[in-house]
Formats: sequence, C-alpha cells, structure tokens
Amino acid sequence: MPFPITAEQKQTAFWIAVWLAFLLLLVSLGPILTPFLAAAILAYVLNPGVDRLQRLHYKRFYLPRPLAVLIVVVLFFLSITALVLIVVPVLQKEIPLLQAQIPQFLSKANEFLAPKLRDLGIRVRLDGTGIKRMLSQQMATSGDEIWSTVLASARIGGTAVLGWLATVVLIPVVLFYLLLDWHPMLARIAGAVPRRWVGRTVGMAQEVDTLLAQYLRGQLLVMLVLATYYSVALAIAGFEVALPVGIITGLLVFIPYLGFGLGLMLALIAALLQFADWSGVIAVAVIYGCGQVIEGFFLTPRLVGERIGLNPLAVIFALLAFGQLFGFVGVLLALPASAVLMVAFKHLRRHYLSSSFYNT
Repeated sequence: MPFPITAEQKQTAFWIAVWLAFLLLLVSLGPILTPFLAAAILAYVLNPGVDRLQRLHYKRFYLPRPLAVLIVVVLFFLSITALVLIVVPVLQKEIPLLQAQIPQFLSKANEFLAPKLRDLGIRVRLDGTGIKRMLSQQMATSGDEIWSTVLASARIGGTAVLGWLATVVLIPVVLFYLLLDWHPMLARIAGAVPRRWVGRTVGMAQEVDTLLAQYLRGQLLVMLVLATYYSVALAIAGFEVALPVGIITGLLVFIPYLGFGLGLMLALIAALLQFADWSGVIAVAVIYGCGQVIEGFFLTPRLVGERIGLNPLAVIFALLAFGQLFGFVGVLLALPASAVLMVAFKHLRRHYLSSSFYNT
C-alpha cells in the first residue's frame, strides 16, 4: 500500500521544483549575468567601506548612503584607472623599442639556428628577408583561406569587443545600485528562507562572511608583499622599470597567472631592451622563479589558505579543480568558493555524525 502524500510534502516538492527551474533559468542566462556577478562580488568587497563612511559624522551630520556609495565607487574606479596609467606608459616606452630591435633579434636567431636547421635538411632563413619571403609565399598559396579566416575572426572579435564594452558600462551602474540597496536586499533574501531553516542558514552565512573577510585580508597582504618583493628585486637587478612592473605583478596576483604572466612579459621585454647580454633575462628568470616559489609555497598557503582553514594541498587542489570545471573564472573564485563549500561540508559532516545512519 503506497504511503499517502501529505499537503506539506506536496508544498515542499512544489517549491523545490520552482527553485530548480529558477537555477536552470540562471544557467541558461549565464552569458548575460557576467556584469551582474562581477558587480555583486565588488559590492560584497566594497560594502564595508560604504558602511564605515556612513558611520563617520561631524556635529550630527551623517553622510547619506547614496553619497557614501558614490564616493567609494569613484575611488575604486580611480584606483583601477591609476593602475592602467601605470601600465600604459611602460608599454608605450617598450613597444617602439622592441619593434626597433626585432630585426636584430631575428638576425641573431638566424645566425644561431640556421646552421643547425641545415644540418637537419631544413633550409630556411629566419631573418627579416626570409620571413617576408615565407609570408608572401603563404599569402600567395592560401590567400582566400587567410582572408576568410581574418574576416571570421573580425566578426567574432567585434562581437566580443561589443560584449566587453557593454560589461564595462554595466558594472559601475549595477555596482552603484547593489551597494545602495545592499542591506535591504540581504534582509529580503533572509526573509525568503523557510522559517524552520532561517537560524541555521543565517548562521552559515555569517560563518562564510567571516571566512571571506579573512580571505580578502590575507590576499591583500600577499599582494602588498609581492609588489614590494618584485619592485625591490628588479631595482637591485638594475631595471629602469622596476617600480611599475613590480607593482603590476604584485597587485594583479589576485588573478592567478595573469599578474605573474603580465609582469614576466614586461620584465623580459625590459631585459631584452636594456641589457646587451643575457644577464637581464637570467635576472628575470631568477627573480620571478623565486617569486613563484615564495607565493605558491609560503605566502598563499599561510596568509590565505590558513585564514580560510585550507591547508596548502587543499589550496592547490582547489585551484586545479575549479580551473578544470569553470575555466578562468573558476581559477579566480577557487579559494573563496572553497571557503563556502568548506562551511557547508562542516555542517553536513556534523549532521552525518549525529544521524542514526552513522550511530546505529
């Protein structure tokens, strides 16, 4: 005889189905959610600054929240602009010098590699004349294919550029309104939780908030230490662009691989342009190799990993796992997402250990 289904069970099944449909809708709308997700992350980071500004007062004059939000958002984007203004002059200085040195680099590469390639039966010139000849032959043999590829890439690139422009325009607008409505929005979310679960849900949210705050403080310490290390090390090695390249490498380290890769590229270009021999390249290899060791084995596990309760192996696994599952965004959010999952797993483990399934 089948068990009768109660009205409460029917309601539970209905609301579970509604939430699953809502999650599927969010997944299907994923491509347009990027600016909203980015703005929500920034709002979480910047909201303490807005609250602190609001608490400041002078002779019973309290700062209105819209004005506090506007000040914090403007200061944040001014900081981003300042970082861009640090990078652009370095690129403007190095790229023309690099273009002037390309023929010399190709000539040296041809002198070094051409004899070895001839020994293998490959006759090719790697200097400017040889490369121009190869490009002209390739254009003559497959010109139609190249033009079709270029046009397709232009169409795709144009769409991507428009998408990025829309994202860049939307993020400040969404960020402003999220910060303006932050506390009422959290209250509405808490009010939507079923009353039987509200206490446990709010408790877990507070734990997650504490862990993420510790993660952000740890990440800021890592950024400051690495910016100082790269700036000082490059200055000792005699690099003229030590300060901007070091600051760029350190401040962008919160995006795994991007800060290190961009800083390494700029430092290598500076080494090739500034030093006549290979001493500059060797110095860059040593400085950035030691920097990666310091960051990967000491700073991130101790200042970030330990603050969110993850040991070094868990940090490495989180980066690899989230990168495999979600790509670049997964790498970016690996550690804070791991903190959230760790809180959920801790409560699930506590529930499991107290269950009759485990104890009987």
